[in-house]
Amino acid sequence: MSRSIRAVAATAILLAMGFGTEPAAAQKRGGILKIPALDSPASMSIHEESTIAVLGPMMGVFNNLVMFDQHVRQNSLESIVPDLATAWSWNEEGTRLTFTLRDGVQWHDGKPFTAHDVQCTWDMIAGKSNERFRVNPRKSWYRNLEEVTVNSDHEVSFQLKWPQPSFIALLASGWSPVYPCHVAPREMRQHPIGTGPFKFVEFKPNEYIKITRNPDYWKKDRPYLDGIEYTIIRNPSTAVLAFAAGQFDRYSLGILSVPVMKELQKNAPQAICEVVPWNISRNMLINRSVPPFDNPELRRALALTVDRQTFIDILSDGQGTIGGAMMPPPAGRWGMPPEVLRTLPGYGADVAANRADARHIMEQLGYGPDRRLAVTVTTRNVAAYRDPSVLLIDQLKEVYVDGVLDAVDTTAWYPKVMRKDYTVGLTVSENGLDDPDQQFYENYVCGADRNYTGYCNPDVDALVDRQSMEPDIDRRKQLVWEIERRLAEDVARPSIFYPVSGACWQPYFKGHTMMINGNYNGWRLEDAWLDK
Repeated sequence: MSRSIRAVAATAILLAMGFGTEPAAAQKRGGILKIPALDSPASMSIHEESTIAVLGPMMGVFNNLVMFDQHVRQNSLESIVPDLATAWSWNEEGTRLTFTLRDGVQWHDGKPFTAHDVQCTWDMIAGKSNERFRVNPRKSWYRNLEEVTVNSDHEVSFQLKWPQPSFIALLASGWSPVYPCHVAPREMRQHPIGTGPFKFVEFKPNEYIKITRNPDYWKKDRPYLDGIEYTIIRNPSTAVLAFAAGQFDRYSLGILSVPVMKELQKNAPQAICEVVPWNISRNMLINRSVPPFDNPELRRALALTVDRQTFIDILSDGQGTIGGAMMPPPAGRWGMPPEVLRTLPGYGADVAANRADARHIMEQLGYGPDRRLAVTVTTRNVAAYRDPSVLLIDQLKEVYVDGVLDAVDTTAWYPKVMRKDYTVGLTVSENGLDDPDQQFYENYVCGADRNYTGYCNPDVDALVDRQSMEPDIDRRKQLVWEIERRLAEDVARPSIFYPVSGACWQPYFKGHTMMINGNYNGWRLEDAWLDK
């Protein structure tokens, strides 16, 4: 079946599921889109950061080789469309992916875009260039990439070590922009240069991020907006009141909890809101290199005390799903169905029985009511991390563990967990896309920068490689589910729950589609407009 026929079939399925494309409308040009941003990031460099506080404002500054269709709600291989590449093809062995590049594209500083920029970008990610990223969170995505070769100014090839059918999905993620070869990484952190519909203007930490329309964008009729301003407001209630007062056109790009969404609707009844699933699970972190957490039985006891449904009931107003490493269906395409998930250790519905087992383990290790384990629970100091951390501390008390919260500023959080400077923690997975290759290679294989717990199982790594090579979807799913079982048994990085998020905007904000399994892939905003 050709790629175009597959895309038509996929679109029909998505329409049947209610995940269709944006209806046609008469767009208006002009206006500054105003959005509250709930955190201040360390830099503006997408390739060096791991938070939507960077990706959201900066995705429109850049282009990818390919991207997920910005108006198809469920990301899949079939929803990948051209961006800087106009066409692509695999060799017969499935190990060489060649892109034909768009001609006449310019960087925002006027220099021409060529295949050498593509090569430079992925050489930096692979650590092969003289220039280095200060932090390189997605290097592990490209373990299978042998080299990038320039065939001409407008043709480039990615040579893989073995076939990897979903490799192109990694390139379509919002985390995969092409960087300019002539601009050093240190400059990209403070003044990024892209080819996208918007040009970077200014980042003032803790105050705002501003981008403006690129008048020379290669899509001659885009963007519709004159610019976008992101005002950094860490308190959600303050942002809600500002939205209700008409100071913002759309609420924040990050998680909007259902309780806060209801507060917003009460204060701004004219707002249009929807609730969407997000593929960014909350995970417990246990540093297995630090005593006493180097004991696998103790780690198992901590995992058994988690009451996942309580997290959903309190933090998501009863909305959300329980899943493993992969986002559960129907929003997720790779996760276990509930009846299979319940067979994993700690995922059974009988929380009281799980906790009884956990207390027995702790007592065997010498802990009990009169000898409790004191821990510091480390997390990022934003609500999406901090609120579930407070609940986790409360649940740990059930198994003789007393926790205190250490909430870390965003600029220090990622370096801290990457160097494993914590004992117990909680993180948000911030997945780049709904695909096993991204999830497993980034968070679970030996030595990955974002494998925060230091988990390493060579047998699991071999299974990860096997599923990556498998072209048959059903056989690949079976391998993925076997990996899920191993990760749960090893207490690699226990997934707590997958939240939903509210998304709210003023009635005149048009042209944007909320994605349900690729929340970091839909912020180009070149099609967005203000009907006022």
